[in-house]
Parts: sequence; C-alpha cells; structure tokens
Amino acid sequence: MPLQELNEPQLIELSQADIGKAAILFTTPMCGTCKIAERMLEITEVAGVSYPIFKTNINFTPRLREQWRISSVPCLIVLRNGKVINQENAIHSVDYLYKLLKE
Repeated sequence: MPLQELNEPQLIELSQADIGKAAILFTTPMCGTCKIAERMLEITEVAGVSYPIFKTNINFTPRLREQWRISSVPCLIVLRNGKVINQENAIHSVDYLYKLLKE
C-alpha cells in the first residue's frame, strides 16, 4: 500500500499534535534512492509498525526542511509527540527500518 503523502501545512499540524509516534519520509520525484526507500517503508508498514508513516516532497516543505535541518534525501524523520527523535539519511534495509520503527 502506498505511503500517504502530506503537504507542509498537514505536516506542521502533525508535528504539533500530541499523537505519539509518526514517521515522515522526505523525498524528491526524480530520486531513485528515494523510490527504493519508499518501497522499503511500505514493506515495513505492512510488516506491522504500529504508527503511521507518511511521505512528502522536500521541495514543497521549506519551513520543515530548515527547522529539522534536512540536507539530503531520502530522509526519514521519526517524531514522538511532535519532537524529532530520529533522523535517518541512510536507509539500509527493510530489516533495519523495521527495527528502527519498532523501538
């Protein structure tokens, strides 16, 4: 199942909500590595991560890109109650992502 795409206003709202954990994959449309990371996250989500995983186009999220100091894609941000608790630029494997997101 494809990851739900959110725009910057939706992500800002998500980052201000007290909802527990959520993950956001920052990508660009022409990035091959981003497409692989997205597919690995789709598999991870189906495998049983208990919180939502979203994606967004970094080109349309300048405020969050600056606030979270995202300098390259793909970039996976994990939030807990609106605070960044993990930022990953190296998306190693499905197993790695599963362990990271099950913590």
